[in-house]
Amino acid sequence: MSQPASVSGKAFDYGLFKKVMIFVTPYRTLFWLSAILTIVLAFLGPIRPKLTGDTVDLYIATGDKAGLLKWSIIIVALLIVESILQFYQTWYTNELGQSVAIDIRTKLYGHVSRFKLGYFDQTPIGTLVTRVISDVETIGEIFSQGLLVIIGDLLKLVVVLIYMFWLDWQLSLISVASIPFLLIATNMFKNAIKKAFTDVRVYVARLNAFVQEHVTGMAIVQIFNRESEEMSRFKALNREHMDAHNRSVWANSIFFPLVELFSAISIAGLIWWGVKGIIDHQYTFGVLFQFILLINMLFRPIRQLADRFNVLQMGMVGSERVFNLLDTSAAIDDLGEHRPEEIRGDIEFRNVVFAYNNQEHVLHDLSFKVSAGQKVAFVGATGAGKSSIMSLINRMYEFQGGDILLDGLSIRSYQLDALRSNIGVVLQDVFLFSDTIYNNVTLRNPEITEAMVIEASKAVGAHEFISKLPGGYHYDVKERGSMLSVGQRQLIAFIRAYVHNPKILMLDEATSSVDTESELMIQRATELITQGRTSILIAHRLSTVQHADCIYVLEKGRVIEQGSHQELLRLGGHYKTLFDLQFKE
Repeated sequence: MSQPASVSGKAFDYGLFKKVMIFVTPYRTLFWLSAILTIVLAFLGPIRPKLTGDTVDLYIATGDKAGLLKWSIIIVALLIVESILQFYQTWYTNELGQSVAIDIRTKLYGHVSRFKLGYFDQTPIGTLVTRVISDVETIGEIFSQGLLVIIGDLLKLVVVLIYMFWLDWQLSLISVASIPFLLIATNMFKNAIKKAFTDVRVYVARLNAFVQEHVTGMAIVQIFNRESEEMSRFKALNREHMDAHNRSVWANSIFFPLVELFSAISIAGLIWWGVKGIIDHQYTFGVLFQFILLINMLFRPIRQLADRFNVLQMGMVGSERVFNLLDTSAAIDDLGEHRPEEIRGDIEFRNVVFAYNNQEHVLHDLSFKVSAGQKVAFVGATGAGKSSIMSLINRMYEFQGGDILLDGLSIRSYQLDALRSNIGVVLQDVFLFSDTIYNNVTLRNPEITEAMVIEASKAVGAHEFISKLPGGYHYDVKERGSMLSVGQRQLIAFIRAYVHNPKILMLDEATSSVDTESELMIQRATELITQGRTSILIAHRLSTVQHADCIYVLEKGRVIEQGSHQELLRLGGHYKTLFDLQFKE
């Protein structure tokens, strides 16, 4: 389900551009100001050469110092006006580009944040980071360095050419004689750079995915002494990325000297013909001087157009990737309308069928009931479907058959946020953000005060160790909580669940990776926070589920035994075997 690497190959895709322009609507004033300034600057372009040429003929050639001073001041004033207009045009186009980029990025992040977990299971995180950060940035550059500037350059070319032919058609023909060859070279350059930039974006996404994955899993790389092998893979990806960049550098290194060559040829032809005309009294030095300035004004936009088209092409590539992601329908359908003020917590699975990939079923025709306030446990071998039950109740995945009822209504009839706000989860692998303990507990919910957090931590037995940390509850746990032990992270997860006060609490293997002391603390915390609410416990260690009201034994997605701890021991079945294996001593 990851985004395809291929793109349409178009330098400008009108369909994509229409989608981008939707985000320009709130900034219409900025857009039109930028457009107007672009047009004004294009028409101001030929004025300075005209004034300079007239100054040469009327004042320098005649030795009129007063006239020279006056016109010099006018030319300088015009240059200042152009500079001011250029400043505001650059400011407005960049502000427009960044405003569009921030809106698209916000929408894209919000869209991705609603995807079901199955999408993230199959898509490299680094690729998504590239889409949300780098690719969106190239869309902003469509306005700050691309489209409006291209329009301005093209308009300036037209104005300059019209003025040149109005001034003298013969000198104009000599000046533009090399332009057809330059346009051919520009088109070849555009095609070459398009492919190179497309490859660059592909390899940037691959590099981001590789680095994100391997930095996160660096402990495994080091434990199994795979640094050299993974470095070799990184070098290969890095080399491919460099080769793609080098192809763009190679195209630039050929194109820009060609532009200078054609410009020099035009100026050389112009001087040869112009000086001959001056000798024959056909032209003046002022006219020749104007044409030299106009040729520079003519070739500079053409040279810059190639750069602008590069930016535009990068923006189109980024737009296609971003809008492909925006068009991806991977979110859980939130079509429910039921939003109760409070739920009881009755849960029922009716013949539920579930598969992560729609092929290999994890749950097979699963049925069971959990009454409000009841504490039930699910045990079984790895892969039996225990964690899948939790994910389905929370609607992190969609089941393919049967139904799941909450208080007698299908969970699909509930508004998604209303459903999840009543469910608390403590996972085996606790995820903590690079932030303070307080913010990791509250998740920046303003309704949860620090006093409430302290009270909860005292209740679960975590206040003592938190108080000893530098800064206490404002201690930064760093990325993924790396500054804390597994047991400490688990206790913070319990505090998080406790202060959010859910009606349904689900604990997934909460003591599977902790030491004996931490396990005892977590068991006490479990007893505390499961009181008065529907609780679902997932565990390998049977010591944590012995006090459950009902224990379900799963095997290959089916319930094979159920009952209390003592009932299952008397039954002498699969649960008894598991219990004997763990407590045989």
